[in-house]
This record gives sequence, structure tokens and C-alpha cells, in this order.
Amino acid sequence: MDLRKCDFCSKISTPRPQSELPTTPANLMKKTRIHSPRSKPLFQTSGMTRRHFIHTGAAASAALMAGPNILRAGDGPEPLRVAAIGCGGKGNSDIDEIARGNVVRALCDIDDNMAANKREQYPDARYFHDFREMLDTMGDEIDVVTVSTADHSHFPAALAAMRLGKPVFVQKPLTNTIWEARVLANMAAQRGIPTVMGNQGATFEGTRRIKEILNAGVIGDVVEVHCYTNRPIWPQGRDVATPGAAVPDHVKWDLFLAQVATEWEYSPEIHPFKWRGFWDFGSGAIGDIACHAMHAGFWALDLRGDFTVEAENVSEFDERSFPERSAVIYHFPERNGRPPIKLVWQDGVKDPNNHPGFIRPEGLPSDYNLRGQDGEQIFIGTEGVLIAPDIYGRAAPILLPESLEAKASEVPRSIPRVRGGPTQELCAAIRGEGPKPVSNFEDVAAPLTEMSLAGNLAIHLAQKIDWDSDALEARNLPEAKSLIKREYRDGWEPDLS
Repeated sequence: MDLRKCDFCSKISTPRPQSELPTTPANLMKKTRIHSPRSKPLFQTSGMTRRHFIHTGAAASAALMAGPNILRAGDGPEPLRVAAIGCGGKGNSDIDEIARGNVVRALCDIDDNMAANKREQYPDARYFHDFREMLDTMGDEIDVVTVSTADHSHFPAALAAMRLGKPVFVQKPLTNTIWEARVLANMAAQRGIPTVMGNQGATFEGTRRIKEILNAGVIGDVVEVHCYTNRPIWPQGRDVATPGAAVPDHVKWDLFLAQVATEWEYSPEIHPFKWRGFWDFGSGAIGDIACHAMHAGFWALDLRGDFTVEAENVSEFDERSFPERSAVIYHFPERNGRPPIKLVWQDGVKDPNNHPGFIRPEGLPSDYNLRGQDGEQIFIGTEGVLIAPDIYGRAAPILLPESLEAKASEVPRSIPRVRGGPTQELCAAIRGEGPKPVSNFEDVAAPLTEMSLAGNLAIHLAQKIDWDSDALEARNLPEAKSLIKREYRDGWEPDLS
């Protein structure tokens, strides 16, 4: 089956460059009803509303940056009205980040304990358990939505917001199935919705410097990229115990399950943190970290499109949970004049200098000790090596031989820098004060997530994956289809209208 022509979407295809995207039809910017007959148009048909003005500003970004900022009110930009889905864990910092210069109008979480801190911090925000109710009730009072939930519920929450034309920030990975990532990318492109994924390293100085140095050819042609991490730091593997328990009063377990079709009893070994280790809810170590650690290479070397991927050194796992350890090897063909590239991903690495079976980059000097506590990114070029000493791109890159440092210092800083992280990068784009976020859905977030999750296909099926990006399928592996697109629980089938 060609998943571009599935029941839910007839136009699932590889995202096109921004210059080729269609003009957003006016009728796509109407508020689409989720389930209530009280739904109203997103924008008024006469006059210019506040939100219409903000969204129009996003399309006029270049003009606003060249002249006076007409969106400023008093001493700063007009605050955007924020709705946050997911208040604990990463949601805690995501909300605080986007709240700077904006106003938090709504909070949503399936766990009252996880939401308690943010409810106290933002007492004027209305609180909901179900994001569908929140969006239906407050759609006309929201300018931007954040989604910082368990991986499996990124998709339904983001989709519901985007159907209302809302700009969205979604934590990484964008989704925990490949089909869902492509759906969100195409909806963002077709409807002109500003988006960004929460791989915060995309906004860091180190990541942008890596791209500038690699694109300037300081280490020659890049032929290999290596990324490793100490994750997982939660239980996963064969026979992970999830003893059932009574659902606590503060947890809405049915809403946590969301679209997952498999029946799961509530267990504290799943919620609130350990869901990451289960196929239904999380994305394993590669889903958790690859959107950080692979991002610089993906962005700088343009690793979109077809590739092959296979897994080795995989520890035991089962149909419920990911393995504790794996190595995933990608091969990308020549593209736009750059040579073929091999990318090696390794997880479960506690000490790369003494880890059994660790695949050490062949181009790395033999006396160089890998130092990353969480992991590193290593780029092997024909004329040298670049090392990012962390998975996020916080730190300045290291160049070997050291003589290349002087050459790298001459490379101009040509990429705009971001202050405040990805949520503020998104807000600037919405207001028309900054460019499209780097990790927007169609150009980076979705194809990077697809690439990462294809590694999980290779792990799960124990076969080499020959990935066809246009068709969104593993060539000659029909058994991959159920992993590419999940089965949905009754009442949670995606509505892409």
C-alpha cells in the first residue's frame, strides 16, 4: 500500500522546499470543529483581528526586519496567548521559556500532580485534562500551542491544534511513528502554519557553528558521522515489568493512553517517566536523543531523502519494549555534489573508551579519548575531524588536527543566532520578527524524526531497511507497514480535514 494515498490523507509526500510551497487558501485558515457545534471561524471576515494581524506578520517577516517593528506595543512586542499541553517534565521548562514576553492562557495535563507547579505559577490560566476540550473551548483565545507530552500523544495534540490553524511547538521526537511525522509536515506546509520541534540544540551556538564550519569545507568532504549516547537511563529490554495498580485520583489514565490501541493497565512503571522504553508510548534511546545528536549532521549535510539502515550489536528486547543497547548504521547516497555518507548511531554507551563492541570512528586519532558524558557527535572528513563534545551542540566544536582551528576561526557567522530557545524562535517567526525556525516541521523536524525512527524499524524487524522517502515505505518489506503507521484506538482516528 502506498501510504501517500491512505484513508486519512491523499497528499502525504516528501515535503517540498519552502520556495515551492503553495499559497495558503483562505478557506484553510478557518477554524475546523473538533467535536463541538459551538466552533466558530478562526478569524473574522471583516476588519483585521489581533490574531490575523500576528499571523499576517509571519508572512511579512523580511519586510518587518528591514524597517520599524510595527508589531511593537509600548516597549516590547505584543504578547502571544499560549496554551500548553503537558506541564511536567520537559513541559515545565518549555512553558517558562515561551512565557517570556507572552501570556499563558491555558494549561493541560492528564496528571494533576504534574501540573500543580505550573497551575500555581500561572494562576490565571484555565486548566484542562483533555486538550480537545481545551482547544474547543478556548480556540479563539489562543495564538500558539506547546506540546510537551509523552511521545505517542505528540501527534494527536499537534494535529488538533494545527487543524485550528495554530502555530505549534512540539517536543522531540516530533512523533513516535513515521507516518504521523509526515502528516504534520504536510499539514504545516499546505496550510502555512509556523512550527518548530523542541530539539533545543538547533538554536545553540555550537550547532550553528558546526554547520558553518562543515559547509565551509574546513575538514574537507564529510564521509562519516558518528553519534553515541548513554541513553537509555530508564528501564527497557526484554520482560520489563509493569505491574498493574489502581489508577490514582490525580491521573486520567484513559487520556494518557490517547490513540494507543493496545490495552494497558495503569502502572507507575510507565507513567510519569518510564513510558520512554515502550514501543507504544516512547521511541527508545534513538527517538529520545537522535533528534538532538543527529541534527547538526542532518542539517549541514542535507540527509533528507532515501537511505539504507541496519542494526547490529542489539541487546535483547520484545514486542513491548526497546533494547538496552544497539548500533544503527545508515548509508546516504551522493546528493547535490557531496559524497556518500555513513552515519553510525550507538546507544547504551556508558564509557566509549572501554565499552564492549563500541564502534570507534576509524578516522579518529588513536590517542584521542572520547570525553562526552552524555555522548558526542563526530564528523570525519577527508582533511580532518570535527568533534562536538556533547549531544546538543552547546559547546564549541573541536577540530583535529589543531591546525584547522585557525582556518575555522576565519569562517564567518552567516546563520542567524537565536536567543531564548526554540519557543522564542517560533514566537519571533509568528510576529514576523525573525526567519522560519530551523527545526520547522517540513524542512527538518519531520524528515529528521523519520530518519531516526527508521532506525527503530531496523531494530524491530532485524532486517536492513531500504528506505523510500517519497513512498514512505521500506522497499520489499511489507511487514514494516504496521510499524510505519499505527492502528488507532476507537474515537482517536486522525481527522485531517
